[in-house]
Amino acid sequence: MTVVTLPSSRRPRSSPRRRAPEIIEAAARVFAERGFHGATTQDIADVLGIRQASLYYYFPSKEGALELVCLQGVAGFFEVAKAIAAGPGSAADKLARLIKSHLSPLTDRSDFVRVFLNERQHLPAESRRRIGKWSRGLERVFEDVLKEGVRRGELRSNLDTRLAVLGILGMANAVANWYRAEEVAVERIIAEFVRLLRDGVMKRPKPRRR
Repeated sequence: MTVVTLPSSRRPRSSPRRRAPEIIEAAARVFAERGFHGATTQDIADVLGIRQASLYYYFPSKEGALELVCLQGVAGFFEVAKAIAAGPGSAADKLARLIKSHLSPLTDRSDFVRVFLNERQHLPAESRRRIGKWSRGLERVFEDVLKEGVRRGELRSNLDTRLAVLGILGMANAVANWYRAEEVAVERIIAEFVRLLRDGVMKRPKPRRR
């Protein structure tokens, strides 16, 4: 995204509430490019072409900006995952939809996702706890789908659902660090991951006796 900076005398006035999404998007971009420790609030202000002091209307500190970006990075993931888990379909179908919902935001929210995954450990303890509950909730949704699949006989009876969830999310989360839209489409990544995971967790039919 190219940000055009207007001279202060020509900058159109807008309400602080209207500018909030733009401010948080700029913070996400700076944190994604420079990391939390490499970024400053002045960097964020420079992207927007505003005074550094103006940022403190939106967040009290650089840590506050990071928490807002992380919240935006995880926003919607949990709610969408819960809806998928509660909806119709087999465990394999639900798993495919969960993978799609997990990776699709890379097309339009990649900075937010990358910051959430890579920079949230720099948050103060209380902020980490607030953010962490969303990650744990998402893990539970994935594991519940796998457990249901095992119980119904759709997935392997010897599947370690906890290890499977950690492996699935670890693989999916890593995409944010190497994904480049010009090199490979998200849709292709989703299709390959779904195929790989289905082959790994599905219950195989018993071979016929001759």
